[in-house]
Amino acid sequence: MASPYDTLGVAKNASADEIKKAYRKLARANHPDANGGDAAAEARFKEIQGAYDVLSDPEKRKGYDTFGDANGRTGAPRGAPGGGPQFADFDISDLFGGLFGSRGGGARGPQPERGADLEAQVSISFEDSLAGAEVRVPVEVETACHTCGGSGAEPGTAPTVCPECGGRGVTSDSHGLFALSQPCPRCRGNGTVVEHPCTTCRGSGRERTSRRYTVKIPAGARDGTRIRLKGRGAAGRGGGPAGDLWVVTRVA
Repeated sequence: MASPYDTLGVAKNASADEIKKAYRKLARANHPDANGGDAAAEARFKEIQGAYDVLSDPEKRKGYDTFGDANGRTGAPRGAPGGGPQFADFDISDLFGGLFGSRGGGARGPQPERGADLEAQVSISFEDSLAGAEVRVPVEVETACHTCGGSGAEPGTAPTVCPECGGRGVTSDSHGLFALSQPCPRCRGNGTVVEHPCTTCRGSGRERTSRRYTVKIPAGARDGTRIRLKGRGAAGRGGGPAGDLWVVTRVA
């Protein structure tokens, strides 16, 4: 496999400017959008992009120069002795937790729910796709209601414990050795009911808000490149984390 220096055609003592200049020249010539989707050009472009990713980052470059690997590794990937497959910790209760409760009715109550991921598209020029750029992306996101703070209840009131499930969010029916659990039909699994809904969000606890985010487009971005902004998606529920915002580039 060619070294990143050979790929970009620069010396090992090349300056950052020399590396950037060589990258731009090669990237422009081999960019898939400029070669009609040619497979060979695409493969070459990926190789060029990978080399630039290493040499444009001082830490990665130092790691490569020292160890021959951008991550500072010389051996095989970490793993179990003998190179066998590794398995994550496994709890058999995970297989049945969503279907069966304990016989004593100890089903879990409502769990925090992660917010939905969102997607936004942004148009960039061919030059910006090569060199990278910063752009402002407008999006509409679902956030907690500013009036009720996400509770869904009118200010001065609060959700009350669901009388049907006792706040557990689930109801149970015994079937022999197991108790079959299902979301409570009255509170829909929330464990609480809102007697006096918020007039702003009509009890949903959510409202749509317009926001603008600054997004860094990486050098070498292609048409359809996806960039994740963690935690910038829709708000979670029940204390759950927000989803992510995915920005998709469109090369004009």
